[in-house]
Amino acid sequence: MNLFLLNVLLAIAWGALTSQFYPVNLIFGYLLGFFLLWIIFRNQEGQKYFERAPKIIEFLLFFIAELLKANLRVARIVLTPRPRIHPGVIAVPLDLQTDIEITLLTNLLTLTPGTLSLDVSADHRMLYLHTIDFSNADEFRSQIKNGFERRVMEIMR
Repeated sequence: MNLFLLNVLLAIAWGALTSQFYPVNLIFGYLLGFFLLWIIFRNQEGQKYFERAPKIIEFLLFFIAELLKANLRVARIVLTPRPRIHPGVIAVPLDLQTDIEITLLTNLLTLTPGTLSLDVSADHRMLYLHTIDFSNADEFRSQIKNGFERRVMEIMR
């Protein structure tokens, strides 16, 4: 059985045992189940779940932080009486290999306010993005590669 599914079932069972299906209690049940599963399955070969789950949580926290920062940037641009924006299209080289990795990255970037994924090259080596404030191309590429792309690779491989 998939360990993630088993962990979710343990969290639901914890909620049933305590008769409290509040999000905080279910998260506690998930963490408790994760710890119990780690104790049981930690020595088995091929169990990447215990390495991947903390990375996924870190990724979600990173995405929420980036989403908040992007919202604040766009709000500042919108509320400025004479905004000095420099929209532009930038090509970002990709190290991602599979279609699902590239799709995840492009969707996450499109969900972030101020950026829009336009296209992926035919050889899947270049991603074209539109950004609302294009001031430094190298810094923008570095933020995408060291932020989003690196974390997508960590959780998908």
